[in-house]
Amino acid sequence: MDPTLELQGAIVQRLRSFAPLTALIGNRVYDEVPTDDSGAVSAARFPYVSIGPTASISDDADCVFADDITFQIDAWSIDVGMPEVRNIAYAVRQAFRGFEIVLTQNALVSFEHERTQYIRDGNVKHAAIRFTALTESP
Repeated sequence: MDPTLELQGAIVQRLRSFAPLTALIGNRVYDEVPTDDSGAVSAARFPYVSIGPTASISDDADCVFADDITFQIDAWSIDVGMPEVRNIAYAVRQAFRGFEIVLTQNALVSFEHERTQYIRDGNVKHAAIRFTALTESP
């Protein structure tokens, strides 16, 4: 199995089960955010978390097949000001602090928070939470 896909599955499972995050967003963790016929996200969907861009770079060595993965989780809010999106982003980070992500077909060597960027786009507030991971494949 592709290590990026397996990692995404484990990340989504953790986000959907982490009580401090679900207290803020309910069960709204999306790989693909539901939209209306015009492609717009309904205000009723906010706040939510979605899977953002992912990049994988081969990091192979002698007899070791490894991937250096950059994984982004996006938090979204239309609440006034930045507090809601900042609290969601913090809960996303907390979900993985001290938590051991278990992969069954690949090995996760490391999973670390890299940075969080906060963005305003009109009335939409966005936090881009980036993690880096190193995986090894059989």
